[in-house]
Order: sequence, then structure tokens, then C-alpha cells
Amino acid sequence: MFRSALQRLENKWRSYRHRFVPWMLLNLSKNEKTLRQVTERCKDKLVPDVEVSESLLRLFRLLVLSHGADHRHILAAQTHLPPQVSRGDQQHGGSPQEVMFQSLGFSIDRRPSSLPQAGTGVFVTKGFVPKGATVAMYPGTVYQPYEPILLQSIRNPFVFRCIDGVLVDGNDRSISRMVFRSCSGRDRLGPFLMSDTSWLTDAPLNPLAVGQYVNNCSNERAANVCYQEFDLPDRFPIELRQFLPNVNYSQDTQRPLRCVVLVSLRDITAGEELFSNYYTIVH
Repeated sequence: MFRSALQRLENKWRSYRHRFVPWMLLNLSKNEKTLRQVTERCKDKLVPDVEVSESLLRLFRLLVLSHGADHRHILAAQTHLPPQVSRGDQQHGGSPQEVMFQSLGFSIDRRPSSLPQAGTGVFVTKGFVPKGATVAMYPGTVYQPYEPILLQSIRNPFVFRCIDGVLVDGNDRSISRMVFRSCSGRDRLGPFLMSDTSWLTDAPLNPLAVGQYVNNCSNERAANVCYQEFDLPDRFPIELRQFLPNVNYSQDTQRPLRCVVLVSLRDITAGEELFSNYYTIVH
């Protein structure tokens, strides 16, 4: 009985460690080639923020026309749509994955990981991902370094630590789930939603919002995506913020909303699983 319980614990840890940041930090010497070293936060960017923003805008504009319950009329008169989007596409939206394929040229989804005992992973299901593309977003509640997260972090493998100490809790269960829903409801601005809670379900409206399920690479599985921090610009359209899978823990946070995206390190084809590397600061 004890051996059986020990085996279950070991299996759970093997899955947990693929996302557990302290485990990564304690194993630097064994997995140095899985790390991407940066000297400061501004050096972590493989692509300019403007390119990340453009990708999000392209997807969100098409999502609001095909799935957005609110403010569709605001975008109807705009011309900032992908060239391949026809009026028929605007009126008859497919699934979020289909909209993603129309706007970005590829789609991703969650599936059982190809890594033994790693649980869920994220795969490119259709299309082609060019190097430097925004492939996914890391959803969750954003905590500043001084804000409390102890209770939410207990047995939570989905807490992502940014270079400057900002934390993103991407857990879609338990107390983390309740905190995100509460903060999202608090920040609603009249008829405008400021964030998206659908990533907490099995059917996220924003198909990018599955980045917390991207497994870390290993010595055997090289990384094909990496994390990149992205502060939401003030000019980001208010009617498109309903698709953002992030929200600040405190309403009075005096800094832009921190988002974390995953950017492709190379061309990625349909059927491949996404594997990320973790950056470390070097001085």
C-alpha cells in the first residue's frame, strides 16, 4: 500500500516538475541547454512588442466580429481586418481555432503531451507557424512582487515568475480560479469587459490562452517556443480587451497590464508539440 502511494506521488511529481519553476532553478547544472540567458528584461524580447500587439489585434478583431457578444458594431466600420477575411467570414464565424487559423495562419489546442507522464500539452493542430510568431498567451491573475500570493501558490505548478518578480498565476482551478473571476468582474467598465474568463473552461474563446499548458523542454526535447513579457499599451482598444486572459490582482496597480506570450524560436509545423525554455538573468 505504501509503495503504491509512493508511486502515485512520484508520477504526480514527474508531471508537476515540467512546469514547476523552483525545480527548473535547482536543475540548472543538469539542464543548462534548456535555458535562455538574458542580461536584463528588455533583452528577453525576440520580436518587438509592436509585432506581438499586431498579432493580438489581428486575432481579436476577427474574434469580436465572429464571437464577440459585445461591441461588434464598433468594429464593423473599421478596415483593420486581415485581407483574407471576407464579409461572409465576419457574419458566420467558425470555432475560435478556425478564426485563429484565418487570422494567424495556424491553430493550436490542448492534447495529451507526448512527454511520458507530463499530462496535458499544447500542439499545433493546423497550418504553419513561422519563426518569430506569437503562438500562445500565458493566462492568469497578475501579482506585483509585493502582493500576497502564498495561499494561491500552494501545490500550484502554474505560477509563472517574470524577470522583474511579477507573478502570473495560470491555475484554472481552486482558489486561483475564484480570484481571477472576482478580479475580472470587478474591472468591468460599463458595457466593456476588460478580461476574458473563458480560459478557465475547456473551451477558451481566445485560442491563444493555453500557454500555461506548454511543457518545459528537456535535454531530449528542444524548445521551439520561448516566453516573452509584454506590457499592454494604453492605446490597446478597449473593445478588444474582452479577449485578454490576464487581470491585475489589485485594481489600483499603477503600471500597464503584464502579459506573457510564447514566441516561436523556429518554424513549427502541424502536429508538433510546443516546448518552452525558461530564461535566467546573467550579470
